Amino acid sequence: MKNIYDYSLDDLANYFLNIEEKKFKAIQVYDWLYKKRVNSFYEMTNLKKDLIDKLNSDFSLKKLTILNRLDDVDVHKYLFNLEDNNQIEAVLMHHDYGNSLCISTQVGCNMSCAFCESGRLKKVRNLMPSEMILPIIQVEEDLNIKISHIVLMGIGEPFDNYENVMKFLDIVNEPMGIALGSRHITISTCGVVPKILEFMNNGKQVNLAISLHAPNDNLRNKLMPINKVYNLKILMDAVKKYINKTNRRVTFEYIMLKNVNDSKDNALELANLVRGINCYINLIPYNETSHIEFKKSEKSRILEFYDYLKQKGINVTIRKEFGSKVMAACGQLRSNYKEGS
Repeated sequence: MKNIYDYSLDDLANYFLNIEEKKFKAIQVYDWLYKKRVNSFYEMTNLKKDLIDKLNSDFSLKKLTILNRLDDVDVHKYLFNLEDNNQIEAVLMHHDYGNSLCISTQVGCNMSCAFCESGRLKKVRNLMPSEMILPIIQVEEDLNIKISHIVLMGIGEPFDNYENVMKFLDIVNEPMGIALGSRHITISTCGVVPKILEFMNNGKQVNLAISLHAPNDNLRNKLMPINKVYNLKILMDAVKKYINKTNRRVTFEYIMLKNVNDSKDNALELANLVRGINCYINLIPYNETSHIEFKKSEKSRILEFYDYLKQKGINVTIRKEFGSKVMAACGQLRSNYKEGS
């Protein structure tokens, strides 16, 4: 049975037309789903009983199961169980600018980045739009908050699930739906170049972040296998085309790995790589895990790296550290659950 949270407002309007109902019924149903947050079609009191019965037979509005929630200062990490008994994560972070939810887009990941916990357990399947929408609704209900920003930076590569992610964006962006502005949404990709180029033509004003993590091909090949397919020249050419087309700034994410990519020479290479590009660098202290040998750069090394980029005129920030006590690494909670630790 189809989950009704997979349906955009247009999809639902077409459904009603196909069953010879007025398409404005879609607006009524969306109001119940996203504004009133009902848990049953039978709570939709302005619909006729026979129509409610029809909806109930055609659709599910089943929520996800929260298997675990771990809490730390300004962060809550969730493990959700899906209907097929797979698991995904979401992380809620309290910032001074609002509440940001990092969500997953796949069960597992095939990108195999060497430092990433998510990629240790390979991709099982893509998430449906509902499985990206429901964590937003359920975290808001669980914490009694309003989420102001969404980041597609959890388990999975968003551009490896392109169609479902685009449908998700339509639902999130819909004023009658989640009603979150495009500029409060960020998609992070490790560099799936054809989808970057496709994304730049779809007109969505969503922020784009590139998981870079290395300033040269030799090192990036070791850390991120996708670089062997789309090397830095190909990636940077695509980013420049994206910026020229959209006139939007791009974020480059750079995880700081001790004695791997955090030297002054690396900083110089990075500055030269992004010079002249409308971007900023987000330096991310690494979240260590027991399964992967990489270590977090020392704080003094991160600050030196930051200072050197600033001296070179590069826009750069250091991301606030979250969740050192709650298995903060992306995919860590899921992998520990799967492996029984």
